Parts: sequence; C-alpha cells; structure tokens
Amino acid sequence: MYPKSIQKLIDLFSKFPTVGPRTAARFVFYLIKSPQEKFDEILRTLTDLKKTIKICSSCFYPFQGDSEFCSICEDNSRNKELLCIVEKESDLESIEKTKKYKGLYFVLAGTISGLRKIDKEKIRVEELKKRVRDGKFKEIIIATNPTVEGETTALLLERELKPLAVRTTRLGRGLPMGGELEYADEDTLSNALEGRK
Repeated sequence: MYPKSIQKLIDLFSKFPTVGPRTAARFVFYLIKSPQEKFDEILRTLTDLKKTIKICSSCFYPFQGDSEFCSICEDNSRNKELLCIVEKESDLESIEKTKKYKGLYFVLAGTISGLRKIDKEKIRVEELKKRVRDGKFKEIIIATNPTVEGETTALLLERELKPLAVRTTRLGRGLPMGGELEYADEDTLSNALEGRK
C-alpha cells in the first residue's frame, strides 16, 4: 500500500474525467520525480487558474479578463440571433476552429443518461431556458455529441425548448454515432453545421 499522502493524491486525480487509478498513480509519481522548480511551476499555475479564470455569466465559457462576459459574447460582429448549445468547452473550441459558425454559444456542462428530473438537474437546462427567453434568437442549434447520452440530452433540450417557440435544429449527420465533437476534424464539423436540420 502507498503512503497516505501518495494515496490521497491518487484518489484526487482519479476523480478527473477519464483518469483511472493507474493513470492517477503515474501522475503522482511524475510529480514526485519532478525537480522542485517544475513542481513549484505546477503549483503556481494551478493557483493562478483558480484566481484568474472566470465563467461567462451568459454562455458559461471560462475566460480571463475583467468583464462579466467572454470575448465571444461581447463580440458585436457575431450573429446574436443564432445560439449553439454544446456539451463542454472543448466542443465550443472545435466548432470555433471551423470558422464556419458566427453565432453565440451555451455550454451545458455535460450530458444526461435519462429523462428523469434528477438527470435534468445535472446540466444547465434552467439557465438555458432563461438565456433563450432573454435573447432574440431565431435558431437554436443543438450540437450535442452523437453518443447515447448526447442524443438523450438533445431529446430533453428539444422538449424543454419547444414551448419557447424558437426554431431548433440539430447538427447534420457527418459525425459518426458514438463520436465526440472534440475529436472531429474541421471539414466534418463544417459539414455537420451546414447540414443541420
């Protein structure tokens, strides 16, 4: 058994998405073997992350700055009548790289696996409905990943947004079922955006 301080850090790293105990142990032993300067740099960077990063009060994307809103939400050249809903921040980044989408975003903070009330509370459904009610959107693009959870989430969002009487579309099917937006190439994402229904 590892010493208590090592095991505690392994347990903490294991809580990160897609990190299991083996990978967490590798992280810990990397840190132990790192020179003191490298270790200090990691500590400083983590501290700075918590001090300097804010979450946009409109789209929930993390950013650095003095404003209440991120640079995308503040950009007057963006189409304010178009809202793209993504599961996570990396999906937003992937869509931005295509340079084909010029509207606004909303980051859900994950997906759901069922349609029960407790599942709905795991993501930002109420915040999304408020954003749609407060905005002047002509189209909402549901850009969830083509996974079982992504499809379930999209179904829930369609139901929740229907009473708001805003046109709702989904990405085209250039994306493979079970795939992740984060790993899709720019051409596939561009085609999915253009072929939305």
